[in-house]
Amino acid sequence: MIDHTLLKPEATEEQIRRLCEEAHTYGFASVCVNPSHVRLCAGVLKGTGIHVCTVIGCPLGANTTAIKVAEARQALADGATELDMVLNIGKLKSGRVDEARKDIAAVVKEAKKAGAVTKVIIECALLTDEEKILACRLAVDAGADFVKTSTGFAKGGATPTDVALMRRTVGTSAGVKAAVGIRSREDALAMVRSGADRIGTSSGVAIVSGAASDRQRTRGGS
Repeated sequence: MIDHTLLKPEATEEQIRRLCEEAHTYGFASVCVNPSHVRLCAGVLKGTGIHVCTVIGCPLGANTTAIKVAEARQALADGATELDMVLNIGKLKSGRVDEARKDIAAVVKEAKKAGAVTKVIIECALLTDEEKILACRLAVDAGADFVKTSTGFAKGGATPTDVALMRRTVGTSAGVKAAVGIRSREDALAMVRSGADRIGTSSGVAIVSGAASDRQRTRGGS
């Protein structure tokens, strides 16, 4: 359920390779990296079954649709199999709802051509509850596979309350990805209990290592 994430601008090639190795070792769902690292990850993870996820229009969501589509097309050509795109938040908050939906749909269309998954980052910290509901509905209407809480570049991250709201809104029509601020096993479990299908975190190793340690203690291990 974990998207093993490294989106820091200063991330080095060595760190990205290590991210991929950890994802393979622990059986994570994907690595989530910036677009310039997609080709490297696709090569390192070839044949492992670990997905390569990248971000589109990140972190602001304010690129034009044409740029988001071009970015998606390049990422897919480089080997990405999952795209986490940022909603055009300003369009949504300005009431230009159809434009925001078409922006999502254009990226979804590119992803579907390649058999890839699209997750829409709605950036909960910047939205009212009513806007969160609307953003989730737009994502579903546009054909997205997941809605996601946060980019990590705004003032807040995932909360169980937001995850539960998103789950109630999308029902079984889409997955819910909780991302940002999830650093422990307890954090991750709280998100899952609230309805998350995926966890976006840079602390994946600590989360699963802690879970493994707990199981060892339960079984009498050291």
